[in-house]
Amino acid sequence: QVQLVESGGGLVQAGGSLRLSCTASARTFSPVITAWFRQAPGKEREVVAVITSSGSSTFYTNSTRGRFTISRDKAENTVYLQMNNLTPEDTAVYYCAAQGRLRVSMTSLSDYDYWGQGTQVAVSS
Repeated sequence: QVQLVESGGGLVQAGGSLRLSCTASARTFSPVITAWFRQAPGKEREVVAVITSSGSSTFYTNSTRGRFTISRDKAENTVYLQMNNLTPEDTAVYYCAAQGRLRVSMTSLSDYDYWGQGTQVAVSS
C-alpha cells in the first residue's frame, strides 16, 4: 500500500508564497498522473493542478493558472506545488493524489487511487 505524504503548508499573508511537497512512501512508485486537490472550509474538494508521469504535461484550474506551478522530481519521487501570489481564497487543506493505473479522466476525485493526508494552507488578508 503506497502512502503519499504532503508537507509545506502554513500560514501566510496575501501575496506570499508556499511550496508544497508530496512524496510517495515507495521509491519505485511511478504514477501515471499526480494531482493536487484542495478543500476549502464548507466547500467540495476540487482539483488544483495535474502533472503527467514524465512531467512534460500539466493542467491548472482557472483560479490557479499563472500563480501555481506543479512539478515533478522523478529521482525523489516527489511532486511539488509552488504557490505564488496567494489570496485568502486559496485557504484550504491541500491533498496530493495519484493514479495507480491508466484512466481517461484526471479531474475527479474518483480518478485517483492514492491520497495523502492533506496539509493546511491558510492565507490572511
